[in-house]
Amino acid sequence: MHTFRYALILFTVFPALADADARWPFEPMDVFALEWVSDPQIAPDGKRVVYARNRMDVMADERVARLWIINTDGSRNLPLTGRDKNESDPAWSPDGTRIAFISSGEHGSEIFLYWLESGKVSRLTELERSPGGLSWSPDGEQIAFSMLVPEEPPVLVKAPGKPDGAEWADEPRVTTRLKYERDGSGYIEPGYMHFFVIPAAGGTPRQVTSGNFHHSGTPAWAADGSAIVFSGNRNADWEHDFRNSEVYKLDLDSGETTALTDRAGPDSAPVVSPNGRLIAWTGFEDKVQTYQVNKVYVMDIDGDGKRELLPDFDRSISAIAWSGDSKGLYFQYDNEGDTHIAYLGLGGEMRDVATNLGGTTIGRPYGGGSFSAARNGSIAYTHVTPYRPSELAVVPGARGTGRLLTAYNDHVLGNRKLGRVEELWYESSVDGRRIQGWIVTPVDYDESRVYPLIVENHGGPISNYGPRFSPEIQLYAAAGFVVFYPNPRGSTGYGEEFGNLLYHDYPGDDYQDVMDGVDVLIERRIADEDHLFVTGGSAGGIMTAWIIGKNNRFEAAAVIKPVMNWVSKTLTADNYFQYANSRYPGQPWESIEEYMRFSPVSLVGNIETPTLVMVGTADLRTPLSEAKQLYGALKIRRIDTALVEVPDAPHNISGRPSQLITKVAHIVAWFDKYRKDST
Repeated sequence: MHTFRYALILFTVFPALADADARWPFEPMDVFALEWVSDPQIAPDGKRVVYARNRMDVMADERVARLWIINTDGSRNLPLTGRDKNESDPAWSPDGTRIAFISSGEHGSEIFLYWLESGKVSRLTELERSPGGLSWSPDGEQIAFSMLVPEEPPVLVKAPGKPDGAEWADEPRVTTRLKYERDGSGYIEPGYMHFFVIPAAGGTPRQVTSGNFHHSGTPAWAADGSAIVFSGNRNADWEHDFRNSEVYKLDLDSGETTALTDRAGPDSAPVVSPNGRLIAWTGFEDKVQTYQVNKVYVMDIDGDGKRELLPDFDRSISAIAWSGDSKGLYFQYDNEGDTHIAYLGLGGEMRDVATNLGGTTIGRPYGGGSFSAARNGSIAYTHVTPYRPSELAVVPGARGTGRLLTAYNDHVLGNRKLGRVEELWYESSVDGRRIQGWIVTPVDYDESRVYPLIVENHGGPISNYGPRFSPEIQLYAAAGFVVFYPNPRGSTGYGEEFGNLLYHDYPGDDYQDVMDGVDVLIERRIADEDHLFVTGGSAGGIMTAWIIGKNNRFEAAAVIKPVMNWVSKTLTADNYFQYANSRYPGQPWESIEEYMRFSPVSLVGNIETPTLVMVGTADLRTPLSEAKQLYGALKIRRIDTALVEVPDAPHNISGRPSQLITKVAHIVAWFDKYRKDST
């Protein structure tokens, strides 16, 4: 017999079913039936919530989102507009009578307005590029937003005029920027992000920022509407000083921009208190290391009186929002695989408001999710369990009890047998640190049987897994595997020192943390030495390649979108310039031996494990060439291998529903090829 600690959740895990025997395991096509809630925005008076209801479109093979609105008592859950277009970014007017949002128009994304009294919807804009970061002025008369202002690309050679009717090749594309492409969207159009202001009744947008700098995020308005406060990087060397940002205040009449912060490091996400006297923001003094926790600060509206609110809090703070009385802040943070919402008074007192925030990362059990706060302290947020993606939940009042308002997935998951998710803590053999992980057992699990084990390594590596619903993990369990997913050193939610253990040592002792978990499962007879499999994507792909280069204990491996060579990765990926010094000392040409020492390609001569290699052909984060280095080396060495290239997929290799299904199907098929009979 073996026992585990169970993670605490707020709501019932398994809904009561009239006939449990009528259920069957989670199936690949069930992925298309999943729905999830995201971006819940509670009305200023706390009586209604507008949110995005997401689903999978089986015919278009894509994720779609429509805005819905519901009373916080759970009544009148209705589509906001009834439009058959993607809708996102809802923002309440200060008086709660209107909702601005972004949706597809005839020529691209536009800003729309919905009037609650009449139910009317109107398009406010006709923009050249897509808007973002909608923010109402305090008097409800204006809306600020961000948008790209394009510029002409560089030209080195003027092409000669071609004859009429001639069909010549396209002219070359010239790039001179440090960052010129982005995974998932490809080549970045030349130009700069700027803020605009438009009358809430419609009209011509007015650009309010200037200069060859990027301004993005959601601007915060001064209480009198005379200025906006935002985060950006307007330093002269902003392109190479990419880790830095400051909080700025822009006077809308004069156009004068004033930096309110001036330290090295990110100063981000400023919000102005309802009484207009204070600005809160997050950031840290950059020590140039692999991981640092985000801190929370406040200052006077003019930039004076800066102070840190929780100097001893060893978790990363994000998504800050003021309470209606300007006496405190709400924020979210990760702690040991769970995401919390907390309230922080300006005097330093802190209390949790809700847990189990998340469920919007449909695929693997990562964090995520969001919340919003009303003036009376009511909170709307996305709630996740190990057995359901995000549903809408509310905490009414300043100290109420959380309750669910939606149950969109009960129609499918309530009729499925799901693998049970159980928590495991164990000790690292490296230094005795406590390591957390989770075990998912197959449906109808029988402790007397031996089941094959899949080790699922998370990406990042500065990230975390937790007890959150994952269709990929549930499909493995439905295929008869026990799944183990750990949070080794470097994972977030365990403090800065734990996360920064990967500084100039990645992969390093995190490898041993994973293998220690496997040994514990074997010792407890949950896994068997002869039935081990391993997989993971991105940083999890790196770990998987590292594991099979360090030992031959696994029957088969699936290495998904890995980095095999830190030199080639660092000089070719879309974020190629961001790794030096924070991951490894110096640039690749300055420390080539160190870069190669931590590159899994250095271990391919040791690999004897049959290995599936998978990558998206449009992956710019871990480029296709990285996966091909592993595949090519294994083919040369006559190790059984296969290369699976997912057409047009970016780094999010399972972003489309069919891609998620085929990713899991290929991994299971490869493992089944080497799966021994179990008893």
